[in-house]
Amino acid sequence: MTSLNMARRRTNPERFDLYTRGSLYILLATAPLVGLSAIADLAEPAPILAYLGGLLTETVLAILVTSGTLRQFLGGPRVRPGWYVALGLSAAFVTAVAALSQPPADALGGRTGALALALALPLMVVAPVVRTRALVAGTLVVAALVAGSLGLPGPGDSGPAGGHPVPIAMTTAIVVGAMAATFRLSAWTLGVVWEQERMRTVHARLAVAEERLRFSRDLHDVVGRTFSAIAVKSELAAELARRGDDGALAQMLEVRELAQDSLKEVRGVVAGYREVDLAAELDGARSVLRAAGVSTRVLGEGASLPDPVQQALAWVVREAVTNVVRHAHPGTCTIDLAVVPGGPRPDGAKLGDVARLTVVNDGAHRTPVLSSGSGLLGLRERLAAVGGALDTAHDGGTFTLTATVPVIATATTARTEGRR
Repeated sequence: MTSLNMARRRTNPERFDLYTRGSLYILLATAPLVGLSAIADLAEPAPILAYLGGLLTETVLAILVTSGTLRQFLGGPRVRPGWYVALGLSAAFVTAVAALSQPPADALGGRTGALALALALPLMVVAPVVRTRALVAGTLVVAALVAGSLGLPGPGDSGPAGGHPVPIAMTTAIVVGAMAATFRLSAWTLGVVWEQERMRTVHARLAVAEERLRFSRDLHDVVGRTFSAIAVKSELAAELARRGDDGALAQMLEVRELAQDSLKEVRGVVAGYREVDLAAELDGARSVLRAAGVSTRVLGEGASLPDPVQQALAWVVREAVTNVVRHAHPGTCTIDLAVVPGGPRPDGAKLGDVARLTVVNDGAHRTPVLSSGSGLLGLRERLAAVGGALDTAHDGGTFTLTATVPVIATATTARTEGRR
């Protein structure tokens, strides 16, 4: 169950998306509390209930519309106009209740605060999908309406407030504009994060496609000429056979020789890809990781190591880099190859120098499972054949793979590796 839960953990972009959306929803959900503080001075319960009921409805609609506008900003379907109409009607109802039932105020409290809150919610939720010019115009309209409410008489015999409309308008414009800009900036940040994730995926696919193209190009260069010769000689042999010419037999014998030679060349190409080279794998790892958008650092080289050791570590580099690209979302990856003194063996003799390859990457969400047929299990078998070992460690989002191989390989080990 634990491994299953780890496998379902969200990626970094998914977590950032969840945190951003949750923050905006929580910010909107505090609107009824802010509205309650603005109307705390009212004595009659009916206006309070009407205002809070309308504000709760407006808040729920604002959260739903925000979900739609964020989805639209990220390339999803457009929000249906009916949602905007419902939000506008609820905002108009709350504004009318606040204007008719609350006493005038000379600051962002009472009527002015209640009006500013009711009018600001629709502007905030549509901020991700409207133009900046329209957003600024909407902010100025809200500020003007709130400042203009100072001249309206309150319920009963209360007259208009004595506050000056200019400071109220400026304060309202700053507060409402800042909240709308927060929603707009949050949507833009989400777009950047998801675009980077798409680019990382594209880079990884391009790296794989580049490797496939290289293999197909090498295969074509090796066997293309031979296959063309086989096709020509086969046509010639068929024509000679129709004429009853004895030369058809000689041509077919040449075709057989060409086919055998081509088979050897194909096997040579495949063997060249199976017999990996440590230096080439390190260069390829650097190229693939950087193409996938991963900051890569390669330390050390293995030119002086015995061939069996280089072969084993080259497979480790190939499999480790494949796992990094396919199963993690890394930002950095470090490949460190060094020769270190080995510890004592169980029989008391010294193990001698050990080649140690360490691959460390961030962005790991779970530890790869060492099940039958997995890549890491295959690496352990290869390393065991040359007296080596493989260790893995998962610490938070950092995954560390360490392979150790004795530098002095026995003749039996060399023959075993040579048969692979």
